[in-house]
Amino acid sequence: MAIWLSLCAFVLVVAYLLGSFPTGYIAVKQLKGLDIREVGSGSTGATNVLRTLGKGPGAVVLLIDCLKGVSAIALAYQLFQLAPLYNFIPPTIDASLWQPGLITLAGSAAVLGHSKSIFLGFTGGKSVATGLGTLFAISWQVGLATLGVFAVVFAISRIVSLSSIAGAIAVTIFMVIFHQPLPCILYAFVGGLYVIFRHRSNIERLLAGTEPKIGQKVTAQAEDTDGQLTST
Repeated sequence: MAIWLSLCAFVLVVAYLLGSFPTGYIAVKQLKGLDIREVGSGSTGATNVLRTLGKGPGAVVLLIDCLKGVSAIALAYQLFQLAPLYNFIPPTIDASLWQPGLITLAGSAAVLGHSKSIFLGFTGGKSVATGLGTLFAISWQVGLATLGVFAVVFAISRIVSLSSIAGAIAVTIFMVIFHQPLPCILYAFVGGLYVIFRHRSNIERLLAGTEPKIGQKVTAQAEDTDGQLTST
């Protein structure tokens, strides 16, 4: 049992470290010599990278941040594929019950890592891209449907934060529609609330009508007062 619990803990630590990888910070530092936290909105996510470096680097950061979430879930799946080969799972453990729980915990660790990166003094983004990556790894149908909601709202509003909030609200519904296990439904619900909570300053600006659309220059008034991300 001790070995099994140690392996599960190892997966969660690695998942957190994957989420913590500061993609946007590194991209802007390497390509422009700037600390992205001191540029534009102060965001380390893809939206601020887009505003700072352009579409290409922004797209690459978005993709890598998504892959962080995919990798965290894949690592948890891999543990359950290898464990029977080496008798890591104790006879008293029902792997079919443990697997959904560990997978969602790994996703949660990656999402937390993106927003509270150990490499950036426990600051970071709002975990939208990394969270989306975990959804695709758990259920591509849920991930695709959630991305579809984001895309539709973004096409209408041109506001990333509003699109992210809409996706965060819809994801739990899609988990139920596509008959995902209860741990995955709970993960979607709690994760969605967390993403919305991380967007609380954006919500204030949305209500005030001052939230910038994509392509608009971010003003000092549009920046988060807590120095966190304004979008992904």
